[in-house]
Amino acid sequence: MMAAASTCIQDGSLLVNGKTLLTGVPFNVKVSPVESSAAFFFGATSSIPSSRHVFSLGVLQEFQFLCLFRYKIWWMIPRVGKLACEIPMETQMLLLEVKEKSALCDGDSLPLSTEKTFYVLLLPVLEGSFRATLQGERSNELQICVESGDANVQTTNVSEVVFMNSGDNPFKLIKDSIKILENHMGTFKHIDNKKVPGHLDWFGWCTWDAFYTDVNPQGIKEGLERFMEGGCPPRFLIIDDGWQETYNDFQKEGEPFVEGSQFASRLTDIKENGKFRGLKQDIPCCDLQEFTNFIKESYGLKFVYVWHALLGYWGGLHPSSETMRKYNPKIEYPIQSPGNTGNLRDIAMDSLEKFGVGVINPQRIFDFYNDLHSYLASCGVDGVKVDVQTLLETLGFGHGGRVALTGRYQEALEESIARNFGADNLICCMNHNSDSFYSSKRSAVARASEDFMPRDPTCQTLHIASVAFNSLLMGEIVVPDWDMFQSKHITAKFHGAARALSGSTVYVSDEPGHHDFELLKKLVLPDGSILRARCSGRPTRDCLFIDPVMDGKNFLKIWNLNKLSGVIGAFNCQGAGNWPLKEGSENILASTSKPLTITGHISPLDIDYIGDIAGDDWTGDCAIYAFNSGSLSRLPKEGKIQVSLSTLECEVFTISPVKVYNSHHFAPIGLIDMYNSGGAIEGLLCSQLPSGCKIQIKTRGCGRFGAYSSSKPSYCTVKGEETKFNYNTEDGLLIIHLEGDCDAREIDVVY
Repeated sequence: MMAAASTCIQDGSLLVNGKTLLTGVPFNVKVSPVESSAAFFFGATSSIPSSRHVFSLGVLQEFQFLCLFRYKIWWMIPRVGKLACEIPMETQMLLLEVKEKSALCDGDSLPLSTEKTFYVLLLPVLEGSFRATLQGERSNELQICVESGDANVQTTNVSEVVFMNSGDNPFKLIKDSIKILENHMGTFKHIDNKKVPGHLDWFGWCTWDAFYTDVNPQGIKEGLERFMEGGCPPRFLIIDDGWQETYNDFQKEGEPFVEGSQFASRLTDIKENGKFRGLKQDIPCCDLQEFTNFIKESYGLKFVYVWHALLGYWGGLHPSSETMRKYNPKIEYPIQSPGNTGNLRDIAMDSLEKFGVGVINPQRIFDFYNDLHSYLASCGVDGVKVDVQTLLETLGFGHGGRVALTGRYQEALEESIARNFGADNLICCMNHNSDSFYSSKRSAVARASEDFMPRDPTCQTLHIASVAFNSLLMGEIVVPDWDMFQSKHITAKFHGAARALSGSTVYVSDEPGHHDFELLKKLVLPDGSILRARCSGRPTRDCLFIDPVMDGKNFLKIWNLNKLSGVIGAFNCQGAGNWPLKEGSENILASTSKPLTITGHISPLDIDYIGDIAGDDWTGDCAIYAFNSGSLSRLPKEGKIQVSLSTLECEVFTISPVKVYNSHHFAPIGLIDMYNSGGAIEGLLCSQLPSGCKIQIKTRGCGRFGAYSSSKPSYCTVKGEETKFNYNTEDGLLIIHLEGDCDAREIDVVY
């Protein structure tokens, strides 16, 4: 049975490129090729109709694997291992590293053993009303779980529930596979075919960790003033949970508090609550519209977003509210999948299961979103952060199942946002299920991991590792949002450096007056813009199959690209936290363990596609600038620099290809006081002069601009005017001071 030229099932074994991946493949498992590609789908049949099937694909052979799985209903985390029994329930991506040994002979010499590596990707997807995940079994069988979420929606046959593809570059493999699925399924769009919202290029402030649900106009005003005074003006604001009018039937005055009942609050109005109405001290505003206009005019905000849940609020809409009745909400009780309850239960989800949710009639969901968003737009609000999205998968009963319900809500949400905000100004949150991923046609930004939790020291390293690994999959569908952090937090430098590499927005949740402006100015230019990298930050290839949190041996390397350079961050995530559901983690006292010093290396070859940005005339050498140490070195692309980091320490390296211009070796670094230095560079040209040459660099921002030069320039100009520069003959570091505003400008280096 042939599925593609390089893949077949032979004598009950699945072979890919001649390598056996699965043995004991059952007769009820079928494979079918994907048109115009070398990929294929798994399907399976059963004699008994059901709304939930678990099919065996056979025994998975021993390979290094990386999987992304939902450890709780809202969020994914990574897991690495070698055996199928280590693959958790709710796995939504599985990447295998397959090594092939071959022998080469040269004349009469002895055979030389070489090793070739290729990668196999498995993506469980959606088919009709059903959604699939992968999971391992104790005997190392790899299983598909297929479910509709509605006991009345049953099947005996699925034919395209797991997509499989292979290739020699893991990043290209994932990208190409998502594009194949985009064309084949037609239910979602690749990020390349979406329009990203404008807020991504600006520094932001979110009110959540600053105020939680106690957010109020006075606190927002004070916070914006403190940022302005410190020289780091936010241009993007999220007014998070706490601005809406809600009521909780399960919290009565004078009665004892019931844990979990806080999640049962329900929305009673689309308009703002009393905190944002009426005149306030020092704020000449009577409602949300006046307040939004006031803060935009007073503090130069370009984007104001507000928070709401996918169903209005955590507990949905209140059926007794006069305003909400037009949307016909009914109390329904969520039913969690065995995949959710089989991993880590969540108090919010368990509480909603107990107290119920006011579910909007699917026929009226667009009306609700349109009324809410049109009101917000009339108040000057520019977009929304929509939370608690995967709750929908538990409410599929009676609505045609989880996939159908998610698709209907997602379509209505995206249509309303495009109509009312004039752009796709949406941040999706708590949406880490494939139902949402593969129903996303316009949504272009989604949170990449669980919240930054300032009060939990054991979550900081997990956060950085999670966002980087999750971006492997999510970064092909959305721009992964690596979440806010606090600039005064003990781990702020760790988080700040990671956000600079994320390829997404940089925003904080500082309490008013609690800021580290020295740190923020490494991320934010004086005009409030940021130096955003071009792609989604992802682990380097040599980190894909290691555990950077718990193996005690490796630090995490994250790479990204700018227009003319690459950037790598090295992060020691060891010794400060443990993965949930990881066998043996209960025996590791990470929060009290001593810091671990990890030694490793970085190399220009850690940056995939470095050759693409270098061009054909590249020498093969790179200039490498280490941000924290301020050191500059030159290496061949195969070269390595040794790095030693203690727990929660990091270093950021700008890696710029060296080119030769009239015998002068040159590589631009960028703004060397910014974490992502190379993000400031827009272009470079070289022109011949009668007595030498001129290298013209297009850049933006202000501060110290650095470059590697093998020889001292004759002179330098900025905007056509000659300027002073510093040149270090020992390492070739050329520094030019850029004064004034952050506008685009040209630097000429003349030899």
